[in-house]
Amino acid sequence: MSWSDQIPQSIDQAERAMQSAAQEMPGAVEALQQAAQATGYENLTPPLQVALFLGGMVLLSGALVSLTAFARIIIVLSFVKRALAIQEIPPHPVMIGLSLFLTLFVMGPTFEVLHREAIQPFLEGQIPAGQAWKTVEGELRLFMLQHVRSQDLALFIHMADIGPLYQPEDTPTHVLIPAFIISELKTAFIMGFCIYIPFLLIDLVIAAVLMSVGMMMMPPVVISTPFKILLFVLVDGWHLIACALTASFG
Repeated sequence: MSWSDQIPQSIDQAERAMQSAAQEMPGAVEALQQAAQATGYENLTPPLQVALFLGGMVLLSGALVSLTAFARIIIVLSFVKRALAIQEIPPHPVMIGLSLFLTLFVMGPTFEVLHREAIQPFLEGQIPAGQAWKTVEGELRLFMLQHVRSQDLALFIHMADIGPLYQPEDTPTHVLIPAFIISELKTAFIMGFCIYIPFLLIDLVIAAVLMSVGMMMMPPVVISTPFKILLFVLVDGWHLIACALTASFG
């Protein structure tokens, strides 16, 4: 067979190949689109997902201190210990545990929303990791916006030089978090100062009595500490502190 006789066959084969490629093209394009869209946590291998999850757990303590009510609670409880002049009672782990569970109590409504709308749907595969993270971020931002002071927020907006914002909800997260932290510190120190006042008066009275009887070498704290503890127990101090802390978050 001459080369001129093979030309029609080659043309027929080329046409069939083009038709086959045209039929397979939509499926290939769709597969490429799916591969391009399916990027993120869901496409990682299970071992890598577990590794990223455990790595994220390391940041959980920082998020607990910075994004919740924990900072205010632990600082106020520390002021109580210093005002009573009892540095080792209650033990530090007890204070941490009390602060943690008071935080869970205060943040209960927020955590319920997070579990219902983000964590549980993500674990059941109903929503992707990105959408779950946006839900978590949105709820924590709402909590922080409710308790941040306007002047602190304005300070960091000015320092970030991000231009005028028409409403607090437009504040970027990296600006909102430090404003919320210093607001919590200020509120905690104000509450600690109010706690210190009655115990400071007891110290002054005891110091004046010791000086009047000539016992100037006796440390006033040795005598005043039992009276402080007695006063704290009589007024049910832990009840008042817990009530004031939870009420401060409204």
